[in-house]
Amino acid sequence: MKKVLLMAAVAVFGFTNVNAQDENTTGGFTKGDVYVSGTVGFDSQSQDEAKNNNLNFSPSVGYFVSENIALEFNLLFGSQKQEVGDFEQKQSQFGAGLGATYFFTPGSQFSFTVGAGVAYVSSKEEEDGVDDDFKVNSFGIAVSPGVNYFVSDCFALRASIGALSYTSSKADFDGAEALNTFGLNLDLSDINFGITYKF
Repeated sequence: MKKVLLMAAVAVFGFTNVNAQDENTTGGFTKGDVYVSGTVGFDSQSQDEAKNNNLNFSPSVGYFVSENIALEFNLLFGSQKQEVGDFEQKQSQFGAGLGATYFFTPGSQFSFTVGAGVAYVSSKEEEDGVDDDFKVNSFGIAVSPGVNYFVSDCFALRASIGALSYTSSKADFDGAEALNTFGLNLDLSDINFGITYKF
């Protein structure tokens, strides 16, 4: 599935690059620019009767406080579904975060980026045969590399690949202990695509 998404992104890059050259537009950011953006991530795994699907969507708004640095506020919506035979477990997520992104060449059509941020996420789990929902609250910090590519003066495609992250999660009941997780993932198993509109 990710190979299909990657091929589609490459095709969009190529098509829009031709259009951008025809219109002689390069886009780019500068200090004081405001933009809205959204990223989507999808992951699917299967083995025998076990299946696991993850989907997340994160809209955000950003403001360039300097030539290279943009501050961002974002929301997070996510869902996960696990199936093993007839057993099914669902999880929904909602959260918010603050972060900053450094653009190496912000005034250019193409730029490498590095983003860092903090986020708070509340998750709710539902299982077959269980009446009560299971809730977990999480706090996380992450650093992620990425790219930004303008297809016109206002629209850009963006992608982030992997992350260096720390997360602390705690179930919402008395006596629960926090689960602390540190992770480093810099391959195509964790890639998010997005679109940015610059005002």
